[in-house]
Amino acid sequence: MTKKKWIICGLILITLLGLWLILRPETRILNKQVDEKFPRSESQSQSQPQQSQTSSNESTEEPQMLYQGTFQKGDSSHDGQGMATIYQMPNGKRILRFTQFETDNGPDVKIYLVALPEIKKSTDISKDNYISLGKMKGNQGDQNYEIPDHVDLDTFRSVSIWCERFSVNFASASLK
Repeated sequence: MTKKKWIICGLILITLLGLWLILRPETRILNKQVDEKFPRSESQSQSQPQQSQTSSNESTEEPQMLYQGTFQKGDSSHDGQGMATIYQMPNGKRILRFTQFETDNGPDVKIYLVALPEIKKSTDISKDNYISLGKMKGNQGDQNYEIPDHVDLDTFRSVSIWCERFSVNFASASLK
C-alpha cells in the first residue's frame, strides 16, 4: 500500500472510533438492571427496637407518599414504563423512587425533575426549568434518587429520563 492509502485508512479508522465514542451504539442494546431496596432512615432503624417500650398511642414513623405518576413514552423512538413516586422520609429527606421501571438505555442519561405539570415533547425541557438528580443508575428495575432540600415539589411536578448528549426525553412521568 502506498503512503496515501495508509493515511486514508488511518483517517477512516479515527473517524469511526470518534463516531463510536460519540454515539455509543452498544448502550442502546445493553441493559443495566438495578434492584435497590426502599431506603430506611436512621430514625426508623434506631426506633424500631424502642417501639415496644413506647405507648400504643404513638404512631410509627413511616415514609409518606407525596406524589406519584406512571412513566409514559418520551420522543417517538423511546419508551418507558413503571412508576415514579416521591416519598417524605421520617428523617426529612425526600426520595424519588422508581418501581417496575424500564426504559431504553443510552449514553449520558440523567434523571430530571422538571417544572412542568406534563412533558409532551423534548423541546418542553429547557436549561432553566429542571433540576438534575444525577445519572440514571440503570434502565431497568427499582431505584432511588435523593431530592435536594431546596427543591419545591409544588413547582417541579414531572420526572424526565433525559439523554443529555442528544437532548432527548426518553420517558416522563407527571407527578400528582
